[in-house]
Amino acid sequence: MIALVTGANRGIGREVARQLAAAGHTVLVTARSAEAAAEAARSVGPNARPLRLDVTSEADIAEAARDLEALDVLVNNAAITYDTWQHAATADLDVVREVAETNLYGPWRLTQALLPLLRASPHPRIVNVSSEAASLTGMGGGTPAYSASKAALNALTRMLAAELRADRILVNSVCPGWVATDMGGPGGRPVTEGAASVVWAATLPDNGPTGGFFRDGQPLPW
Repeated sequence: MIALVTGANRGIGREVARQLAAAGHTVLVTARSAEAAAEAARSVGPNARPLRLDVTSEADIAEAARDLEALDVLVNNAAITYDTWQHAATADLDVVREVAETNLYGPWRLTQALLPLLRASPHPRIVNVSSEAASLTGMGGGTPAYSASKAALNALTRMLAAELRADRILVNSVCPGWVATDMGGPGGRPVTEGAASVVWAATLPDNGPTGGFFRDGQPLPW
């Protein structure tokens, strides 16, 4: 099984890559710089392969799609900007657009480009790493760029799951929870636990759920 994890040079992405590699996957460890990808791949272990990939770059995505020969699991993990200093009523929309480029359009472009490889896989999976901040059920104010981009990513999950059901591609959103990472800050749960939530969706059986929003294998409200 071959898995590609975006934003895998640190935090949840690196730990997802490590856990998938430990489970026997060959993992493409991606980062925006070749040096960061290579360092992360070394830390993940012998089942990891570095891949320079900026999800906001159409050229990078096209090159990856051209060079890869097979893919079974796509983990759209790369994300930026938990904008705690902003409010929707006064948000800097340039920040919102920049966040959407990475958090929404990046996964969307990459998924479109890699769909031919996923359709050819016997056990294809797409996991969009989301956040409970994207849940409309409990959404309030604050973090407008991040929350709106992740809510849109959840909508993409639903649409792709419905459209790709006939291709046997399971597509799910996963909230790893509040995790002690560079973005999450101190005080969160261990990164191993947050990553395990993502790996659960990446390794679902063929009769597993699709079009869902989960944390630790349990459904979250949309």
